[in-house]
Amino acid sequence: MKTLYLLRHAKAVSDAPGGDAERPLAKRGRKAAKRMGDFIAGLNPRAEAVLCSPALRTRETLDMLLPALDPAPAILYEEELYLADAGSLFERLRKLPKALRSVLLIGHNPGLHELGVRLAAEPGRLAEKFPTAALAAFDLDMSWAELRWRSATLTLFRTPKELGRDPAAE
Repeated sequence: MKTLYLLRHAKAVSDAPGGDAERPLAKRGRKAAKRMGDFIAGLNPRAEAVLCSPALRTRETLDMLLPALDPAPAILYEEELYLADAGSLFERLRKLPKALRSVLLIGHNPGLHELGVRLAAEPGRLAEKFPTAALAAFDLDMSWAELRWRSATLTLFRTPKELGRDPAAE
């Protein structure tokens, strides 16, 4: 069994002198990333590796999570993940080493959202939207190389806004 976590970067400022890739997290984004980090600390299995877009907002989101990722996973910053579409993200996942059991992918919409919806056999409310700092988790009953669309079981979908309350009670 493999586990895939998809995390959209936290809320970033709308403009930066260095362009889109250099947009830092907004104050609200830092709070949301910290809240999500606290939530991720309780997840099992722990991510053994992190694939992260090199954009400033994704790197800063990861920085806010690092205290929760214990033991520390291998971290790979990959240019190809910056604003990648669903197909490119899917192909990257299929190249993961067979021995790797759990991965956290930190990226951007719309590609990350489409990836999650297309991977899930039943996407549920993930189909509606994938807000900033939201986390989706999937169980995969296959190797990474065998990954197919609609083959994953969505086991969790949380937004920072939901943390601290019981979504089942809504």
